[in-house]
Amino acid sequence: MLRSYRVLAYSLASLASANAAFADPPKPPAVSPARPKQVVLISFDAAREISQWQRSRALAKRTGAHFTYFLSCVFLLSPDTRQQYAGPGKAAGKSNVGFGASKQDVADRLEQVRLAAAEGHDIGSHACGHFDGKDWSKADWLAEFASVRRIFENAYAINGIPEPADWRDFARHALTGFRAPYLSTDKALYEALPEAGFQYDASGVSNGPELPPTRNGTIRFALPLIPEGPKAKPVVAMDYNLYVRHSDGAEQPAMAGEFTERAYQAFRAAFEAEYNGKRLPLELGFHFTLMNNGGYWDALERFADEVCVMRQVECISYRDYVSRAHGPLPNVGG
Repeated sequence: MLRSYRVLAYSLASLASANAAFADPPKPPAVSPARPKQVVLISFDAAREISQWQRSRALAKRTGAHFTYFLSCVFLLSPDTRQQYAGPGKAAGKSNVGFGASKQDVADRLEQVRLAAAEGHDIGSHACGHFDGKDWSKADWLAEFASVRRIFENAYAINGIPEPADWRDFARHALTGFRAPYLSTDKALYEALPEAGFQYDASGVSNGPELPPTRNGTIRFALPLIPEGPKAKPVVAMDYNLYVRHSDGAEQPAMAGEFTERAYQAFRAAFEAEYNGKRLPLELGFHFTLMNNGGYWDALERFADEVCVMRQVECISYRDYVSRAHGPLPNVGG
């Protein structure tokens, strides 16, 4: 009887072995698709103070970041050359943000523009006189953009400053993006942008981070609303909006430390939500003005020093982003 059980067991084992030989081979473990790197887009409006050009470029060098500078072209005119600009419906020599302080100040700013571009940063336009164009016509916007390009391309000659040999070629191709003063837009702006040679606009505001859509030939970026403060109330991810939230747009230097921490925590929380989630691009906007004792720049530097060096993060310019998504733009770097 024992022999019979052994024969049966052997027969069953043989049958199992034969069936295994004809079974489907085991499937390899599923491989998850690689996650995209988290993109962070940091930009600066107006781009006036030389010290802030230098400070931002130093931040970029130590973190590997590329920034976008939306330059107001009136800062390429000195008090002696301010009559070269007349905004739509405005008298010549008028501006909501002033002009360059002197011929030397303009020369120093032009040098910062050239250095930043050579280091791979993006030079965009913030129009000229920082006027609110929400009621402008298409013709008004085209006139403003014509002033932008004329003053930018001829800045050295207008101010009687010796011009580098490569400036004109650079200047003709540099300005591919735009951000409207006050983030104020109208239908006419979006009709004028492609005609004026701009490939992207960064004047929008969105409920949260999003992939930029392309509409009527223009890629449209938007600063997101991000939770901020003890009650996590949404605020536009820009230093000026934080300044108004924190201190009603008035300096409170005694509170600067608290405001810096709140800004940093808001930036970091918005970043973590995307980094651990869908990894949509996160846009943060700043000005060269040091509001609340420079607290928002302090928060920016702490944030960038931490996240821009991460292996799964890329702090890039709008121009970089557009180039990757839609093909290379004209070369403006050095």
